[in-house]
Amino acid sequence: MFIASLIACPGGLDPAAVVALRNAWGGGDVQWLAPDEAAEFELLGALPTNAPEVSAEMRAMGVDLNILPGEGRRKRLLLADMDSTMIEQECIDELAAEAGVGERVAAITARAMNGELDFFEALDERVSLLQGLPVSVIDKVLAERIRYRPGGKVLLATMRASGARTALVSGGFTAFTAKVAAELGFDEHRANVLLTEGESLSGKVQKPALGSDAKVEALMDIASALGLSNLDAIAVGDGANDLPMLDTAGIGVALHAKPTVAAQCDVRVDHGDLTALLYLQGYAKSEFAA
Repeated sequence: MFIASLIACPGGLDPAAVVALRNAWGGGDVQWLAPDEAAEFELLGALPTNAPEVSAEMRAMGVDLNILPGEGRRKRLLLADMDSTMIEQECIDELAAEAGVGERVAAITARAMNGELDFFEALDERVSLLQGLPVSVIDKVLAERIRYRPGGKVLLATMRASGARTALVSGGFTAFTAKVAAELGFDEHRANVLLTEGESLSGKVQKPALGSDAKVEALMDIASALGLSNLDAIAVGDGANDLPMLDTAGIGVALHAKPTVAAQCDVRVDHGDLTALLYLQGYAKSEFAA
């Protein structure tokens, strides 16, 4: 059994469009998870052959249409990227802006997250440009530049209330993941360590650096410790270094992802916020934890 899931920004999901799609695909009864925001229905026959074309049409209308297996949708483990996923910025870009090399570093970040550059080489190059920046700038960036993506606290609270384990796994830095994990309610966090010399950044990162393979290892390690499999996890990210993790999880969600990344993912959220991960698992808004 498969489920057709439709999610939009609040007020953006037209009931008539949902019913029309259900009728066209011969689906089951429409279940509304949130009025005018999230709905789903069972696909009673074979998977629609025109699903990719219809999904593209719906995205153009502001609706994320995804088809997911109906069994085992509520996951017991959440793995999340941090930069441009749980928060709206790339932390290294914000540090670089304070160091006066913002545009140069942001250009490298964009290419790396789009899969155009080797992640580790791009990381080393960007971090080297931060040499001499006072460590105190990290707190300044956290306080003044970092904004959380909407829906994050509700996502974490709801999954933890349902007994799920949550982990923030980032190619960014522990100086940021520690704060973000504590603020949003993650059970644990893993990231790279910025090395220092006295009260300044040394321009180096502790080796071995955490990249895409380490994200997969984190997923498998945490799942194994809990007696779970990779299929019991839902993962979310936006960059090329997230793709292996997204492919490994039972549900891998490309959230407001780079175009080349979104094109390689079966499940994508281009319009909704982080609560879309709950709707994808079949949670109704009435079940959300505060």
